[in-house]
Amino acid sequence: MIKNIATPSTISRLSPAKINLFLHITGKRADSYHNLQTLFRLLNWGDYLHFAVTDDIVISTVDNALDANELCYQLVILAGAETITVNIEDNLIFKAARALLASAIQSNTLPEQLAQVHIALDKHLPMGAGLGGGSSNAATTLMTLNEIWQLKLTQDELIKIGAKVGADVPIFIFGQDAIAMGIGEQLTAIKLHDQQYLVLTPNAHVNTAQLFAHLKLQRDIAELSIETIKNQFNDYVQTLTAPYHNVFTPVVTSLAPAVEDALNYLQGLEAQALGTARMTGSGSAVFLPLDASVITDRKRLAKWIEEAPCPAYLVRNL
Repeated sequence: MIKNIATPSTISRLSPAKINLFLHITGKRADSYHNLQTLFRLLNWGDYLHFAVTDDIVISTVDNALDANELCYQLVILAGAETITVNIEDNLIFKAARALLASAIQSNTLPEQLAQVHIALDKHLPMGAGLGGGSSNAATTLMTLNEIWQLKLTQDELIKIGAKVGADVPIFIFGQDAIAMGIGEQLTAIKLHDQQYLVLTPNAHVNTAQLFAHLKLQRDIAELSIETIKNQFNDYVQTLTAPYHNVFTPVVTSLAPAVEDALNYLQGLEAQALGTARMTGSGSAVFLPLDASVITDRKRLAKWIEEAPCPAYLVRNL
């Protein structure tokens, strides 16, 4: 049943990228997932999502025959994601909205009426780059629809829902730099100094499942305590020294020459930037932390961007 409703203004949100300052696999779980240790850093660069409530439409949810999938089709109109997934049900934005509705149905907290929402995705982050674009889109959707539909779910409740949508979704709901464990859902906040980065996005993608199955992937890194990671920030923030590293780097660079080229390019700038180049996530994006003495030299930075072997971006932490 459709009724009239007053509409708020369009809500526009940054859906930020993330980088992993290091990424370890500490073992395989009984559920076939892997336990990780990593440090997530959110960036001031990403996609944008625009949420607009349809001017005169609300959907009645009192029909018990409606399931979350059917209800999501009635409530969410998604634009801008056509080139990402052929089937809307495979899109992480739709999955997030459906998971939110399923949670409200299960807990019997679904309002009797919900406004139909048009979501427009303004995509900037490349897919399969290890920057968390799809997961960030999902998290932004969960938080914003929770607000629009007044579901009043807490951050912890949203994180639990988000973890079911994707392993990287919780960090974007958490909304701050964090040490992550488990499959990425066990988060501990950490305060780091502000930082700028030169990020390169080579046109390459290696299937994540293929990477996790690769024989040369190291899966037995000794787990570090939270306090150790906090105390050893000098070993992974600006530079990267043992035991901190990204276990996916040697595998990805062996499979994707474009990633190796981009990383080699940044490594050639390390002496000037006073930082250690590295890959984020399971690739393909790579980044170089920039020392404060470098970021004021705009001509040099522009030259680095111009001469990069693939698209390059100057970004900072969120």
